[in-house]
Amino acid sequence: MSFAAIFIRYANMAGAPALAIAAWRLTIAALLLTGPAWASARGEMAALTRRDLGLAALSGVLLAAHFASWISSLEFTSVASSVALVTMYPLFAAVASALFLHERLPLVGWIGVVVSVFGSVIIAFSDANSGMPDSLVGDALALLGAATGAGYFLIGRALRQKLSLLSYVTLTYGTAAVALIGLALALRVPLLGYSPAVYGLFFLLAAVPQLIGHTSFNYALRYVSATFVTVTVVGEPIGATILAVVFFDERPGPVKFLGIALILVGIVLVTRAEQSTGKGEMSDVSRQRAVIRGE
Repeated sequence: MSFAAIFIRYANMAGAPALAIAAWRLTIAALLLTGPAWASARGEMAALTRRDLGLAALSGVLLAAHFASWISSLEFTSVASSVALVTMYPLFAAVASALFLHERLPLVGWIGVVVSVFGSVIIAFSDANSGMPDSLVGDALALLGAATGAGYFLIGRALRQKLSLLSYVTLTYGTAAVALIGLALALRVPLLGYSPAVYGLFFLLAAVPQLIGHTSFNYALRYVSATFVTVTVVGEPIGATILAVVFFDERPGPVKFLGIALILVGIVLVTRAEQSTGKGEMSDVSRQRAVIRGE
């Protein structure tokens, strides 16, 4: 997951606009899933109810909005700030899970969410005096990416109780790809004409952070809460910040290291809270299915 910002920054530097990057990332991922899905999951997908298809489509639209806004943010602010802010999923996911999925999080878990989010904020705003005039635009886009990403994870948490991983990611990534292509065409963002190196970066984005990274989180959503998964995602700024030092010489100062330390503390606290609740509370499959049906 941490490599995503690095691949995106290189594609930006080579002249690829954010919307084209997002569209190709999801399109290639969806195409790579088409064969396996047709071979082993077409019956399951054909048997889905309209409600389930609608939820999968909504998840895909939220994923498209997540990538369109977050990838755009990397054109305006630093890698560390962008990735730190976009991974503020937990604040959105924890509140929404409590309201809509009735997933209770112990006090220590809420403390972990707050600590990890505070760490992300420290990392982001340590760049406030970096001299980047449009950094606030980038920060706002990254926060929009966090909100839409939380919605995507919450719907995935619900649907993954009844859908196989292959069916869910094929439908979601496919819908996101169609939405992004449509938006790119509407805004006249070119999707063709890039160098082979740029298309190679598109493929790497699809294969590594998307098919390996995002799909791993979607797998986990069947077994642990959306809040736990999203707090784990907060580890992404740590890897991205380190990689940005290696590839772009974006060197974090002491304040940023403090933020990284707080993120790690938050991850540990939420992990312990998840374990303390037990599988019956956080991963009750029958309860989740009842929530989906509105019972």
